[in-house]
Amino acid sequence: MPGKHRVVDHIVGHLAAVGVDHIFGVDGANIEDIYDAAYFRSDITAVLAKHEFSAATMADGYSRGGAGLGVVAATSGGGALNLVPGLGESFTSRVPVLALVGQPATTMDGRGSFQDTSGRNGSLNAEALFAEVSVFCRRVLNPADIVSALADAIAAAQAGGPAVLLLPKDIQQSELTTDGCTDGIERKRFVGNPHPIARALQRAVGPVTIIAGEQVARDDARAELASLRAVLRARVACVPDAKDAAGTPGFGSSSSLGVTGIMGHPSVVDAVADSAVCLVVGTRLAVTARGGLDDALAAVQTISIGSAPPYLACTHVHTEDLRASLRMLTSALTAHPLPTGITVPDSLAQTPLKPPAFTGPGVRYRDAITALDAILPPGVDVVVDAGNTGAAAIHQLPVRRGGRFLVALGMGGMGYSFGAGIGMAFARAKDRGPRRRVVVIAGDGAFFMHGMEVHTAVQYRLPVTFVLFNNNAHAMCVTREQLYYDDRYSYNRFAPSRLGAGLAAMFPGLESVDVTDAGGLAAALRASLEVEGPSVLSIECDADEIPPFAPFLSILSTHEAVNQEITTSEENHYHVAASA
Repeated sequence: MPGKHRVVDHIVGHLAAVGVDHIFGVDGANIEDIYDAAYFRSDITAVLAKHEFSAATMADGYSRGGAGLGVVAATSGGGALNLVPGLGESFTSRVPVLALVGQPATTMDGRGSFQDTSGRNGSLNAEALFAEVSVFCRRVLNPADIVSALADAIAAAQAGGPAVLLLPKDIQQSELTTDGCTDGIERKRFVGNPHPIARALQRAVGPVTIIAGEQVARDDARAELASLRAVLRARVACVPDAKDAAGTPGFGSSSSLGVTGIMGHPSVVDAVADSAVCLVVGTRLAVTARGGLDDALAAVQTISIGSAPPYLACTHVHTEDLRASLRMLTSALTAHPLPTGITVPDSLAQTPLKPPAFTGPGVRYRDAITALDAILPPGVDVVVDAGNTGAAAIHQLPVRRGGRFLVALGMGGMGYSFGAGIGMAFARAKDRGPRRRVVVIAGDGAFFMHGMEVHTAVQYRLPVTFVLFNNNAHAMCVTREQLYYDDRYSYNRFAPSRLGAGLAAMFPGLESVDVTDAGGLAAALRASLEVEGPSVLSIECDADEIPPFAPFLSILSTHEAVNQEITTSEENHYHVAASA
């Protein structure tokens, strides 16, 4: 039966109908009608963040957590602009997110209204801006257009990436007459035919190595990848932002080679070089994931399947539904006699990066990660931020059995993990069974940017433990100053802080402590994981410690070789002291 309701009522109702149950955002005058509509629905929860960037990363983490489409809502002007870096991460990593962005009323377009972003009469053009960080962007100028625009935006996002709807205030409040049906084209995701890959694998003579990427995690194609691996008897490596896609070593996934790229395991390079075929699944292999692999990949037959081709020449099969395509590939391989030329190496190795020993104050990165590995139980989800802290966790912390491991390397925005961890906690709350804990691992630099989202976790009593590595610096920048600029100065060291004690004082009832030495770390970790709601553990580290990060270690090796050459061949020359 036809009925009248507001445009915002249609938006919220349609989102609920497609399975969305949370909207993350920051309220404001030109988006408040969305919050009003959500209030009257028992199946939609509006979550208030402290900053729009974090609201966007909440939607991103919620989506990557497997709960479905992440939705973020923000008001006009500065609130809208604050979404850009978060959506940029989702765009680069192709994470399904829908952004609802409020705008001033259309009657004020181009007339100097507060926060005018209509693009008229010299004003900022929000549609042009958001089009650059999204796979779909539309400014709705007629109430009736919301029906098709919303459906098209959702379809575009579900194919991989953020979609943006710009919603003027008067359009949001307008009445909409509908017949109770959902119009607009709900586009099905394209399923690529993997038979060219099947033919290449049938002809392979030697080992097969699989590099699993972020689309495996995004499409939750883990089981399909495991089935394909078993058929091919392949070894599996993963890119840093798909660390949980290759399984957990020691739990039926002994084929796991480790992580690729500049924070990964050098042994992956050897495995790829020794392969007859390298199958790249669901990743473009950006530099952070490809570092060190270019020569090996160039010398080996490389084939790819996923929503976008890799940044290297290879045979590629396009698919937006990786689960369906991997099932087709496995079926094609098993429909005939299994490939007879594929062999299995006698052994597998995970060669770690080896940072130099460090004896400064505080807790070593490896010691802290080792303590986490010993204590974190199965099922825990881990969300990691950028920087030296992130490099240590990516390289050294194994994935928990049944848990997810999330790191954002699309844009690498510092502070991403705080919002994403909260989004992940809301996503995992949809799972049946015991309440699952999320562990956020971040540095103090990331905390100072967006760490006040800890208060959001407090407000919603979320089971999130924030592990903060406090080295009183932007430590990766300090390392760069030391390695590339002769350590002549530092812009990147902070005045000392006590994050644990500070947060405990700010938020009564929050379990929050500082740990200054390795001796008390294990007990403090256990206590932080046992509380009902959120907790904070700040670990004192040192900014001068070198993390497991291949570019830094390469520079150090070069410096050592140069110093050794000067010492042995020019030890009697007058300039040795000045050069040493």
